Amino acid sequence: MKLHIKKGDQVVVISGDNKGKEGKVLSVDIVKGRALVEGVNLISKHTKPNAANPDGGIVKVEGSIHLSNLMVIDGKGDATRVYREKDKDGKSMRMSKKNKEVIK
Repeated sequence: MKLHIKKGDQVVVISGDNKGKEGKVLSVDIVKGRALVEGVNLISKHTKPNAANPDGGIVKVEGSIHLSNLMVIDGKGDATRVYREKDKDGKSMRMSKKNKEVIK
């Protein structure tokens, strides 16, 4: 399934409690249609003591957010829709609807 968002993209949240926040996509769950975005939708997770965290306690981690609530940020810093176009070699490229530029 082709998605408009992939790991490493810079995105902005367009609706919900975290509206307006920007961040980098850490991972995408294709089956559920959700993504983890750096610094967005932070939740409190209770952890037991372990080698990495000897005291345990409450840790803030990113929760997933639905892909429909995210928009890709293009090279100029604008939130934009994404479409696909084939180049001369027949490879598919993701393009910005606003600027008609390739999204890396």
